[in-house]
Amino acid sequence: MAAPAPKPEEISHPAMDQLQGLEYCIDSNPSWGEAIALGFQHYILALGTAVMIPSFLGDKVRVVQTLLFVEGINTLIQTLFGTRLPTVIGGSYAFMVPIISIIHDSSLTSIDDSHLRFLNTMRAVQGALIVASSIQIILGFSQLWAICSRFFSPLGMVPVIALVGFGLFDRGFPVVGRCVEIGIPMFILFIVFSQYLKNFQAKKLPILERFALLISITVIWAYAHLLTASGAYRHRPDLTQINCRTDKANLISSAPWIKIPYPLQWGAPTFDAGHAFGMMAATLVSLIESTGAYKAASRLASATPPPAHVLSRGIGWQGIGILLSGLFGTLSGSTVSVENVGLLGSTRVGSRRVIQISAGFMIFFSMLGKFGALFASIPFTIFAAVYCVLFGLVASVGLSFLQFTNMNSMRNLFITGVAFFLGLSVPEYFREYTARALHGPAHTRAGWFNDFLNTIFFSSPTVALIVAIFLDNTLDYKESARDRGMPWWVKFRTFKGDSRNEEFYTLPFNLNRFFPPS
Repeated sequence: MAAPAPKPEEISHPAMDQLQGLEYCIDSNPSWGEAIALGFQHYILALGTAVMIPSFLGDKVRVVQTLLFVEGINTLIQTLFGTRLPTVIGGSYAFMVPIISIIHDSSLTSIDDSHLRFLNTMRAVQGALIVASSIQIILGFSQLWAICSRFFSPLGMVPVIALVGFGLFDRGFPVVGRCVEIGIPMFILFIVFSQYLKNFQAKKLPILERFALLISITVIWAYAHLLTASGAYRHRPDLTQINCRTDKANLISSAPWIKIPYPLQWGAPTFDAGHAFGMMAATLVSLIESTGAYKAASRLASATPPPAHVLSRGIGWQGIGILLSGLFGTLSGSTVSVENVGLLGSTRVGSRRVIQISAGFMIFFSMLGKFGALFASIPFTIFAAVYCVLFGLVASVGLSFLQFTNMNSMRNLFITGVAFFLGLSVPEYFREYTARALHGPAHTRAGWFNDFLNTIFFSSPTVALIVAIFLDNTLDYKESARDRGMPWWVKFRTFKGDSRNEEFYTLPFNLNRFFPPS
C-alpha cells in the first residue's frame, strides 16, 4: 500500500513576521550580570574592526582609542534616538577608498616630517568627513530616505541584505589563511561551543552558547600567546609574525594609562572639495549597507521590519555619527557593525540593553588606554575566524526574506540571480584591478570622480541595490506586487500600520509627542 500523500502544510512552512527561537527580543532583557557579560562580548567583537581600520597610520593607538570612543557615543545615540535597534555603530571599510586617496594626495606626500604629514592627513580626512556627513543628515532627517524606501520590496532587499554579509567574504577565510594554526582552531571551537554544545547549561544558563565568543577567544588567545612565547615564530616571514604573534601589535607599551579623546584633537580640519566629493560616495555606500544591516538586525532582534520613517530617522542620526567621527578624527565614517548583528543571532539575544552596555564598555576602555590596548593585541586572525560564521549568519537572514516572495516566478528568479551575481562580480573586478594597477578602473584626471565611482562599485550591497531596485521597479512591477511580497511589506511601512511598531520603535522619554511618527 502506498504511503499517504503529505499534506501541503507538511511540505511548506508558513511565513513568519518575526523570527522565532530567540531567548530575548529587542525589549526583553537578560539579568544584569548576564547583560553586562554579553555587552562585554559585543565590545570585544567590535574591537577587531576598530584595530584593523587605522593599521596603515602613524599614531595608531590614539586613533583606535578615538574610534572606540566615538563608536560608543554613536551606538548609544542610535539605540536611544535612531532606529532603536540593537546595533553597534562601528567604523566602516566603505571609507577606505577616499581615505587612501587623501593619504596619497601629492600635497600631503610632499611633507617630509612624518608626524606633521600624519597630522595634516588627519585634518584633511576630518574636513572631508564633516562635509560628507551632510548627505546622511539631510536624507535622513528630511525623510527623503523614507520616500526612497517606497521602491524597496522584500524581493529587492534580499540581495542587498544578503550581500551585507556575503560581500565581506574577503575579510573571512583569506585572513584566516594568513595564520592557519590560530584561525582554524578558533573557527572549530566557536562552532562547537555555539552550536553543538548549546544545550549545555550551568545554573539554567546555556553558558557555552551565550558566551561562545568570549570563551573561544580566551582559549585561542592563550594558545597563540603560548606559541609566541615558545618562539614558534622566531624565524618565520614578517607577514606570518604580524598575523600570528600576540606581542607584535606594539600597542600596550605605547598606550597611555588615561587619555580622553576630544574634538579637534589633531588640529583644525582642512577642507578640499575633491576630498569631500569622494567621501560623499562613501557616505552613500554606508547609508545603503546600514539599511540592509538594520533590516537584518530587526529580524535577529525578533522585531518587525523598521517602518520607513524610523529607518530614515536612524540614517539621520548616523549622519550625526559621521559628523562626530569628523570632529574627533577617527579616520573612518560610521556604519552598522555587521559582525555584531551576526552575534545577536549566534547568542540568540537581541536585547537593546546589551548593546547599550557594550557602548558603555567602548567609552570606558577607550579612556583607559592600557586596558584597551591589551584587548587590542588579540591577533586579527582570531576575529576573521568568527567573521566566517557571523557574516554568513547575517547573509542568511537576508535570504530569509525570500519567504515573503514567490520564488516560482521567472521574473523573481531573474532579478534575484542577476543582482546577486553582479553584486559579487563587479566589486571583485574593481578589487582585482586595483590590486594589479594600484588604482581603480575609474582613472581620469579628476580625482574626485575616480574616488566617487571606485567607492560605489567596491561595495557589494550598493551594486546589488542599484541592480535589484532598478529591475524590480521596471519589470512588470504592476502585475507582480504579490510576487514581490508587497502585500506583506505594506503594513510595516507606516508606524500605525502594525500595532507592534509602537512597542519596538517608540522613542524614549515620551519624545514621540514632539516627533510624531508618520
